[in-house]
Amino acid sequence: MESVLGLLIFIADIYAIIKILQSSASGLRKLIWILVVLILPVIGLVIWFFAGPGGRGG
Repeated sequence: MESVLGLLIFIADIYAIIKILQSSASGLRKLIWILVVLILPVIGLVIWFFAGPGGRGG
């Protein structure tokens, strides 16, 4: 069961990174968001979802 959860988090991280790269944010902001998602996979996803570049929070 843990491996399925890990795989889902991994897929969500990849999706978030792709969306970050496609956003209109500056290069430095993209790099920071990618690092947040990679260093804090679950918490980073939640933060990105609500406040990420080009997202609902700006």
